[in-house]
Amino acid sequence: QVQFVESGGGLVQPGGSLRLSCAASGLSLDYYAIGWFRQAPGKEREGISCFSPSDSSTYYVDSVKGRFTISRDNARNAVYLEMNSLEPEDTGVYHCAANTMRRLCNRRTHLTPYEYDYWGQGTQVSVSS
Repeated sequence: QVQFVESGGGLVQPGGSLRLSCAASGLSLDYYAIGWFRQAPGKEREGISCFSPSDSSTYYVDSVKGRFTISRDNARNAVYLEMNSLEPEDTGVYHCAANTMRRLCNRRTHLTPYEYDYWGQGTQVSVSS
């Protein structure tokens, strides 16, 4: 059975940092694009970053570019999201997900939620003074 488990969320003050982990089982992350999504209270889920196994490239939406870093650990079959300079607007539930139909993810349209097949339960990130 395919399973994704996110961890690393918590409460942090503005300007702080968190490192989220996404551990996958039943599906290798060596072959498929993996994305990070978040959903703020009262808002729709949005894609913020993804990793392309085809060339190990990364993509970020403008709101997190320069602050967040996505990475993959092949040995652990896991993906990470390092978040720095966190802002209250970053608050939300963060999910990792796999797109089994894509190996390249380098633009906003490649982070459309309905294109992703497998999702974790999410981890809460709260940024507040």
